[in-house]
Amino acid sequence: MHKDLFALMRAERSVRRHLGVTMAAAVLAGLLVLVQAELLAGVLSGRFATGVLAVLAAVVGVRALLAWTQGVYAGHTATGVKSALRHRLLQRLRELGPARLTAHRSGELVTLAGRGLDGLDNYLTGYLPSIAVAAVVPVAVLVRLFAADLASAVIVLVTLPLIPVFGALVGMTTKAVTERQFVALSRLGGHFLDVVRGLPTLRAFGRARYQATVIQQIADAHRTATMRTLRVAFLSSLVLELCASLSLALVAVPVGLRLLGGSLDLTTALLVLLLAPEAYLPLRAMGTRFHASMEGVAAADAAFAVLDRPGDDPRPADAPRPADAPRPAQAARPGDTARDGDASQPGDAPEIRLEHVTVRYPGRDGAALEDVTLTIGPRERVALVGESGGGKSTLLHLILGFIQPSEGRVLVDGADLRDLDLAAWRARLAFVAQRPHLFATSVADNIRLGSPTASPDDVRRAAAAAHADFVASLPQGFDTVLGERGANLSAGQRQRIALARAFCRPGASVLLLDEPTARLDGRSEAAVVSGTSDLARGRTAVIVAHRPAMIDLADRVIRVHEGRIVSDTTRPRHPPADPTPTPAPPGSTTPTLPEGATPGAVSGGARAGAEGGAPGVSVSTTPAVTARPEGSAR
Repeated sequence: MHKDLFALMRAERSVRRHLGVTMAAAVLAGLLVLVQAELLAGVLSGRFATGVLAVLAAVVGVRALLAWTQGVYAGHTATGVKSALRHRLLQRLRELGPARLTAHRSGELVTLAGRGLDGLDNYLTGYLPSIAVAAVVPVAVLVRLFAADLASAVIVLVTLPLIPVFGALVGMTTKAVTERQFVALSRLGGHFLDVVRGLPTLRAFGRARYQATVIQQIADAHRTATMRTLRVAFLSSLVLELCASLSLALVAVPVGLRLLGGSLDLTTALLVLLLAPEAYLPLRAMGTRFHASMEGVAAADAAFAVLDRPGDDPRPADAPRPADAPRPAQAARPGDTARDGDASQPGDAPEIRLEHVTVRYPGRDGAALEDVTLTIGPRERVALVGESGGGKSTLLHLILGFIQPSEGRVLVDGADLRDLDLAAWRARLAFVAQRPHLFATSVADNIRLGSPTASPDDVRRAAAAAHADFVASLPQGFDTVLGERGANLSAGQRQRIALARAFCRPGASVLLLDEPTARLDGRSEAAVVSGTSDLARGRTAVIVAHRPAMIDLADRVIRVHEGRIVSDTTRPRHPPADPTPTPAPPGSTTPTLPEGATPGAVSGGARAGAEGGAPGVSVSTTPAVTARPEGSAR
C-alpha cells in the first residue's frame, strides 16, 4: 500500500469511513463464497434438499448487494482522496510560488493535477479492496480445506505462494515501465500547452509545422511507452493465469482419481473443487488490479514529490535567532492595529528592510542578489533600475514572500518576514506585474480578484481610478467574459485591468510594480503612470522601471547591477497632497533634500557605486539627483 496515500486517507475522516465500508463489504462478499460453495456442494451431491437452493439464491443476492455497496463507497473514497490530494497540491503550489516552480512546466503540472490523479481510480476502487480480500479469503479457504481434505489443502498451501512471487517479479518491471509512460504523458501535455500558447509566434516565424512534427514525435513516444506497459501487463496476466491453472490442475487431478477409487466422497470432492479456485482468485485479481493501477501510483508519487519538496529556508528549525529578531509570538504581524491609525488604511505603511540578503536559485552558479542591505521607509517611493537580469524582480519576489533569502533576512517593521503570516502580509500588498494574468471570467471578477467581497460600485471606482474607461465600450461592460489571458484586450488594456485590481484593495499599504509600462504605447503609458501616481499616494511603493515617466514618480532611484546595489540616489520628496512629481528647474543638477527628509540605509553595494561604481553603469538615472551619504540611516 502506498504509504503517503494511506497517511492522507487516515487524515481525512470521510475518506476513512468510506474506505472502511468498502473493505468490509469486499471481505464479507469474499467470505460468503465459503457458504455458497458449501450449499452448492451439498445440493449437487444430494446431501441437502432442493429447498436449500432458495438459501443459496439469498447468499448470491447478498454477495451482489455487498458488491454494489463496495462499488459505491469505493467511488466515494476515490473522489475524496483525489479532491484532498488536489487541494493539498494546489495549496503547496501556492506556497512554493512561481520562483520555485521553474523546474516544472505548467502543462506538466496541469496534467498531473488532472489526468494524472484521475488514474488513482483503479488503485482506490480496485487494488485496495483486493488487498483486503487477498489477506482474508485465501486463509479462510485454506482452513476449510484442511478441515475437509488434508491432501488437497497441502497442495494449495504449497502452490499458493507462487502467484504473489511471480506477480512481484513482473510487478517490479511494470512499475518502472509505467513511470516512464507517465513521464511521456506529462511531457506530451506540457509541450502541447506550450505550443498552443505560443502558436501566434510560431506561425509568425514559420515554425508551426515543425512543432506539429515535434508533437507527433512526442505522441509516438507516449504511444510506444503505453504499448510497452500493456505488453508487460498482458505478460503478467499470462503468468498469473498459467500459475493458477497449473496449481488447480494439481488439486483437481488427484481429487478425481481418489473419487474414482472410492477413497473420497462426492460432497468433499465437490467442495474442494469449488473452493480451490477461490483460494487463488483473490491473489490473481490483486495482481491484475495492481498493474491497472500503476499509472495512478506514478501520478501520486509525482504529486507527493511536489508536496514533500522542502522550502528554500536555509535556517534550521532549531537554529538560534539573531539577538534583535522578535520571537514568532512577539513579532509584529501584518494587520496588527497596535500602531496609531487603522491598519486597513494605506497610511499604516510599513518599513521594509533587507539585511545582508543573498539569493541563489537552484541550478545557477551565481547569486541573483548578493549581500544587499537596503531600507525602504514608510510611504517612500523607490524605483529599481538597471539592466534586465540584474536582480530587480528577485527583490520584489523577496518582499512578496515568493522566495526566501539564502543568507540574511527581510524585515517588515522589525519582524522577520519568515516569522509572519504570509497570507496576512500579502493582504497588505498590491502587486502589478509586467505581464498580468487575466482569467477567463468577467472583467468585474478579474478586478475584484484580490478583494472578492468588493461591490459593483467598488469595481467601477477602481476601474475609473485606473483609467480603464474602455470597459464601458465592451459588449457587456463589466460582465464581459474575457478570453484566456485576456486575449481579446490590448496590452495597455490588460495593464489597466491589473492596475484596477490594485485600486480594488484600498487597505493595501505596500505597492509593488514590476515594469508596468513595458511594451505600452505612449497613450497607454500615460494612463498607467497617472493611475500609478494616484495609487502610490500614502503607500510604500517599490517600482521596477526602465521608462523615465515611471521613474519620475519615485523619491529614490536605486540602480541594481549583477545582484548588487551600485547606486542609491535621492529625488525631492513630493508633497503628500499632490503625488505628481515636480520637475527639476531647468539647468538644475544637484537639488537638495527637503527639510525633514532623511535618507535610507544602503549597504556595500551603494558604497561600491559611490566609490567608483560598476563598469559601464552610471550612478544616476536622472540629472536631478543627489547621492545618499554612505551608511546613512532612516
